[in-house]
Amino acid sequence: MTQLYSIPSWRPFVDALAEGLLARTAADPLALSDYVILLPTRRACRSLREAFLRQTGGKAMLLPRMRPIGEVDEEELVLTAPGDESGALADLVDLPPAISTTERVLRLTELVKALRNAQAKADPALDEIGPDQALLLAKELARLLDQVQTEGLTLDNLESLVPEEYADHWAQTVVFLNILRSEWPAYLAASGEIDPAERRSRLMRAQAQAWRDAPPAHPVIVAGSTGSIPATAELIVTVSQLPNGAVVLPGLDRVLAEEDWPAVRRDPTHPQFGLALLLEKLGAGRYAVAEWTGTEDTPPQRAARTRLIAEALRPAETTDRWRSLDRIDPAAYDGVEWLAAPSPAAEAELAAQCLREVLEVPGKTAALVTPDRMLARRVAAQLDRWGVRIDDSAGRPLSQTEAGRFFRLTAEAVAARLSPVALLALLKHPMAALGGRPKDMRRAVRNLEIACLRGPKPSGGADGLRRAIEARRTDPHGPAAEILDDAARLTDAIDAALSPLTDLLTTGRAPFDQVLTAHIRAAENLAAREDRPGADSVWRDDDGEALADFIHDLIPHGGLLGPVGSGDYVALIDALMQGKTVRPRHGAHPRLAILGPLEARLQHADRFVLAGLNEGIWPPEPGDDPWMSRAMRRDFGLPAHERRIGLAAHDFAQACGAPEVVLLRAEKSGGQQTVPARWLERLATLTERLGLEGRLPKNNGRSALRLSWQKDLDRRDRLPVLARPAPTPPADARPSRLSATRIELLMRDPYSIYAQYVLRLDVLDPLEADLGAADKGTIIHRALDAFTKAYPDTLPDDAEARLLAFGEEAFGAQVLANPAVKAFWWPRYIRIAQWFLAQEAARRARLAASHTEIKGSLKIPTARGAFTLSAEADRIDLFQTGGYAILDYKTGFVPSKKSVADLTAPQLPLEAAILKAGGFPGVAPGPVVELSYWKLSGGDPPGSIQTDGKLDADALAEAVAEKLTALVQAYELETTPYPAVPRAELAPRFNDYAHLARIKEWSLGTAGGEESA
Repeated sequence: MTQLYSIPSWRPFVDALAEGLLARTAADPLALSDYVILLPTRRACRSLREAFLRQTGGKAMLLPRMRPIGEVDEEELVLTAPGDESGALADLVDLPPAISTTERVLRLTELVKALRNAQAKADPALDEIGPDQALLLAKELARLLDQVQTEGLTLDNLESLVPEEYADHWAQTVVFLNILRSEWPAYLAASGEIDPAERRSRLMRAQAQAWRDAPPAHPVIVAGSTGSIPATAELIVTVSQLPNGAVVLPGLDRVLAEEDWPAVRRDPTHPQFGLALLLEKLGAGRYAVAEWTGTEDTPPQRAARTRLIAEALRPAETTDRWRSLDRIDPAAYDGVEWLAAPSPAAEAELAAQCLREVLEVPGKTAALVTPDRMLARRVAAQLDRWGVRIDDSAGRPLSQTEAGRFFRLTAEAVAARLSPVALLALLKHPMAALGGRPKDMRRAVRNLEIACLRGPKPSGGADGLRRAIEARRTDPHGPAAEILDDAARLTDAIDAALSPLTDLLTTGRAPFDQVLTAHIRAAENLAAREDRPGADSVWRDDDGEALADFIHDLIPHGGLLGPVGSGDYVALIDALMQGKTVRPRHGAHPRLAILGPLEARLQHADRFVLAGLNEGIWPPEPGDDPWMSRAMRRDFGLPAHERRIGLAAHDFAQACGAPEVVLLRAEKSGGQQTVPARWLERLATLTERLGLEGRLPKNNGRSALRLSWQKDLDRRDRLPVLARPAPTPPADARPSRLSATRIELLMRDPYSIYAQYVLRLDVLDPLEADLGAADKGTIIHRALDAFTKAYPDTLPDDAEARLLAFGEEAFGAQVLANPAVKAFWWPRYIRIAQWFLAQEAARRARLAASHTEIKGSLKIPTARGAFTLSAEADRIDLFQTGGYAILDYKTGFVPSKKSVADLTAPQLPLEAAILKAGGFPGVAPGPVVELSYWKLSGGDPPGSIQTDGKLDADALAEAVAEKLTALVQAYELETTPYPAVPRAELAPRFNDYAHLARIKEWSLGTAGGEESA
């Protein structure tokens, strides 16, 4: 009986397999349960079960035993293996357990760190390695170890691997690899364990030997595997020789001529390379492989497609045969669509569109096939716009799940000593509740943010937050007492919840396993709710269970990492989570799926969208081996990196057998031109050679059409042209008191006054704000004011030292400790101080008195009573000859002389009006003879004085008082609006409420433009 079969790519593999098995056992419904089916993956097993349901219409039946080919049933093997205590059975009974992957990586990390740090001590040019870097190197070592053991190789010939012509650094690498040859085997021998790859290979070989010694009476079928792993190939060969064994290959080529087949065996990038090697091990030619039941009659259109793909992907050394290729049935292109997107984002949109339209046909199915996980997530997000939930079968990285992010954020917040950004990221996570109700938690977090997290960064830890809260209690402009009290209570709760972890990490270094245990307790404390403990929140659902499994594997071996600091611990958790994924238990949509190329090899769908078809994505980059060059890998016996391209090509060819195929790629990525997958280029070249480019053009109209559909999807109905906002609040809601600087804002942008004083919307400072221009101005004003008040008459002999001391006090020790402040702002302050003292030395001989930072006000009678104009003058000088000078220190923009004269910059004229009216306490009314701006930049020059000698300050003060009276009276009327930026040329340089006024929306419209004109 024929033992070798193949299912062509145009047949859904698992459906054809199920159909054939049902046909074989039709006479006996119980016979199917005797079969053992070995498949490449667990998902393939699940897919075959679903295929049986489709074939039987969901009827109850006894299914065959299905298992992944690499997962040998060890107990069954021990019970059924022939032999005695000295034979194969003894080897199975004494087979050591596999070391856990976590223990292996952590132990290798310890060995890597020890070796590298010993080298660093011997060579001062080398730096010691951090634990996270050592962990990443250990993972690469473990990957190499798996490759070596999977291929059945040994590490005994490492020294001979680097002849003299190789670079010296490869010799150093081999010295490093001696960890795997000497120290690692010693560790395994002491622990009584073996590596997982070696144990898997030994089990598969034992299974093969057991079946050779005592062939099973029940049928055994290996289906869908290409035998890329030597132990798997050996098992496949054994099954093919069993009396009741069979091997079902996926998509064996029937198109290429026999004389082309040797070229396939020489080309590792060819899709049939793996099957060619397997057939050699099976000792069979292609024509010894029969068609599986039900696949003998190939539809003409599908046969043409199969031939087209086989010809397009033929070995490179035989492509000259294209010259003699007469024709291919144009029906091969039926159902094939080639789309090109301008960007990865547009590629995801087109892929989602191609999947969504399938749902318009009852019962039709589709799947996205791509190795690009980012693209897969984008497509899932795009489908969500239609309410279609689709899961990526490859899963999501554990670190990006809700539970994984929460666990990481907990450690990051503690390591950052509760810095505002890290703390808010943690507290705003949906899991954070601190033992209460989530809505109460959200309110308390907002209060804490307002109380002390905005603006300059508080000092570290919970104590730093408490000090910041108490400092705000003395701030006259600070938040209400109840907000501060709520923030203080939340700070105490945070401190208590995180204390298990902070107690360890803030005291220096602690053993990793102890830190991990404390981390778990802290996360559970944070996640506790009023109605359930934190453990029920953190470890629930698929992502919580995956996180629990990750930690369960880590806890017993965490001690291998030794003591860690806070930064090391966070980096280690991130590195350990890499590669951990959370896979959905069941697909979210019954007719749509996202599959990896390997999974798609055996799946069923009416349409496959093959996306990410660019070099470097599909096929993948060959990649750089951190341990061996290409020549070293070849000499050592490891498969070439090009083998991965061959496997990817096989998956591509299999997927092209679907009834409908969409070939999709992005023409640019990150602004750079991309290179189409080599398979697309070959397909285009062959199509052009056949004169059929009209059937599958590279830049076809379908791409443009689908992109236009996407634009229609994204296009919103035209919004009406927005009018400039001009609210008219009631009279009693309008401000009855404004400062001189706010009067200027009222003239330039009344809407900002409305937002601040009517709606009472305060501007929030940024998180962890650096010292900005406004802060710098406040500090310099404070220092100059303190110095002038301390020495109002004569400058001291050590004036510069005194002024610098006042500056240090104004900056504060915490601010001056900031490297950016110390390197940038403080040198500028020194130059300002020197320039200021030079001006003072020349000016003070002319002064009779000087007043600094003096507050004043002016009452303006109105119909409602009175409007109060307030001001705080930086400095008012009385000259000995009579008359006042009003000075304003500017560390930033200085208004022009013209804007002062035409009262569009009215601050100093308004202060002059207050002075003339006797509004500054302790300053007698009198004439104003000078209005000056002192620009204090600290650059080159450090400062300058702007005074308009032609300006009549007294007359300007009277004019601005009249104008202010008219302005105030106008805004008392409820019919007077507060428009946003009434004159574009007078718009304020900085507008905190521009987003609220939606200036960018209405200013571009016709109505807005007409108003501005």
